[in-house]
Amino acid sequence: MFDKILIANRGEIACRVIKTCRKLGIRTVAVYSDADDGALHMRMADEAVHIGPPAAAESYLVIEKIVAACKQTGAQAVHPGYGFLSENRKFAAALKEAGIAFIGPNVDAIYAMGDKIESKKLANKAGVSTVPGFLGAISGTEEAVKIATEIGFPVMIKASAGGGGKGMRIARSADEVAQGFSSATNEAKNSFGDDRVFIEKYIEQPRHIEIQVLGDKHGNVIFLHERECSIQRRHQKVIEEAPSPFLDAKTRKAMGEQAVALAKTVNYDSAGTVEFIVGPDRSFYFLEMNTRLQVEHPVTELITGIDLVEQMIRVAAGEALDIRQEDVKLDGWAVEARIYAEDPVRGFLPSTGRLVRWRTAPESDDIRNDTGVVEGSEISMFYDPMISKLCAYGKDRDEAVSRLSAALDETWIAGIGHNVNFLSAVLDHPRFRSGNISTNFIAEEWPNGFAGTVLPDGRRDAMLAVAALVHVRNEFRARHLGGKLGLPEWQPDADWIAFLGKAEFPLTLSDAEGGCDVKVGQKGKSGGKALKVRSAWKPGEPFFRGTVNGQPVVARVAPRPDGLRIVHGGAELDIAVRTPRAAELARLMPEKLPPDMSKYLLCPMPGLVVSIGVAEGEPVKTGQALAVVEAMKMENVLRAERDGTVKKVNAKKGDSLAVDQVILEFA
Repeated sequence: MFDKILIANRGEIACRVIKTCRKLGIRTVAVYSDADDGALHMRMADEAVHIGPPAAAESYLVIEKIVAACKQTGAQAVHPGYGFLSENRKFAAALKEAGIAFIGPNVDAIYAMGDKIESKKLANKAGVSTVPGFLGAISGTEEAVKIATEIGFPVMIKASAGGGGKGMRIARSADEVAQGFSSATNEAKNSFGDDRVFIEKYIEQPRHIEIQVLGDKHGNVIFLHERECSIQRRHQKVIEEAPSPFLDAKTRKAMGEQAVALAKTVNYDSAGTVEFIVGPDRSFYFLEMNTRLQVEHPVTELITGIDLVEQMIRVAAGEALDIRQEDVKLDGWAVEARIYAEDPVRGFLPSTGRLVRWRTAPESDDIRNDTGVVEGSEISMFYDPMISKLCAYGKDRDEAVSRLSAALDETWIAGIGHNVNFLSAVLDHPRFRSGNISTNFIAEEWPNGFAGTVLPDGRRDAMLAVAALVHVRNEFRARHLGGKLGLPEWQPDADWIAFLGKAEFPLTLSDAEGGCDVKVGQKGKSGGKALKVRSAWKPGEPFFRGTVNGQPVVARVAPRPDGLRIVHGGAELDIAVRTPRAAELARLMPEKLPPDMSKYLLCPMPGLVVSIGVAEGEPVKTGQALAVVEAMKMENVLRAERDGTVKKVNAKKGDSLAVDQVILEFA
């Protein structure tokens, strides 16, 4: 076994590997760039080595610097995590030449399966079911259009060396192929240093299901069941679960056996993932093999009890697997949500800045939080914007999903944009709860983009009742702090009015032990819903934890100048609880309207201008591409929302722009 391991990665995966190394009594070495100086993974490791500037191409991707760091610290092995150099055969070969173990598959397996084009050719020869497509090198846009037309639309344009959704485009017409081919090759070159792409038939309503495999250097290969990764946007996974709610035992066995056969063909000797797309009839097609640990590996660990990182280390040290196929159990259900620094309301564009607040549900047997940041950490534009992988385990799918939903309600992030509300909306969506999902789920359920969540009436009324209790306790505390001691006891049947946007809800409050009883009505209607709110919440606490009619409730509570903001179930509710007289006066206040920005094209996120597609005085049509901005290695095409004429161009190629900086002005 190794005494010291260097982790050639950063963020949450570096922290994850360090935890297993600690369990095994192995010392660890972290590497860090200028942007990561002081980062959590650097502080958790036993040693840390600086490897260069923020840009990954000048630090984390420089093979010579990683090898030098191993020699400097005496590290005997390297765990590459995922991304960066994890599937780079030149890196594995360089380590082997230097006498350093690579905690991953052998160089030949990386070569055979790490290249998406070559892996499909190999899978075809091995008799594995594959998607129809063109696997050769494509010389340019004209040839790409010709190939796509021959295959038949829609098609998928995909980077040969790709991963993580980068360098991927769906095209449904020749025009979309031309544009998608250009963007995919650019992203592939910037992300992987390899601009080759291939084109294959796009399967409608597909499910993305992958098989976890594990092999050793003695010819043993097993599969650890499947993960469903169909909830995606921009071809990047958002929520994963294990097992899949769609597969039956027969299909699971067939996919697993096929994945093992493919792995054995290339003498695979580490943890790896064979990905499939699965049709509505459970027909499945080989997509690719990732010769590394996957981001979503925690859900497999939770349902099997197998530490994949530990197994990778033991295999790299030459040990034979002590797990047989019949030993692999499928116990319970696990769901993972990827928490990203991004703004779902702005089309999931990345957000950068300082993480002023970062809190979530405490870890337990049922909750796992893989993160690489702490409060005060900087979310940089140079790397993937992932904050955390929040996972929940349950005896069945309903329990696991409900626990994860509750954990998201206990999450507080401030200082940057984030996708927590969107994740909550997905988990609470009836279609997701039913398991009737595909990779088109997000596009179909939010075709015009995510604009927030509207709670069902029952949950809305529960939040109004919570707001009433919070408001009353805040009021009592404020009066006592003001020196007004000896206040009369709370009078039963006190009347208030809750304002939620423009809607008004009459409230009647009665004191009760441990909380209050609230009757929530509707303006102009008699009667109301009786709700019993119980909680030990005290003013100043950021989370309300209690029960409403006996059901557990967690909500984020934040003061606002004119009331409260309550965050629950993916919804942000601005609620003001007022006396009847205060409500009467509030109705007289004029409404403040936001400024008209319709004549400006604003940069939706911090990024680099790749191109400006129009000139001053040029007429534009709705949907026309106006500019391309790159952020976190992803190209974002900004389009015209309506017809118009360009009055002024305020940015040029190569400019670095801030959020809401003006790119174009229209007449």
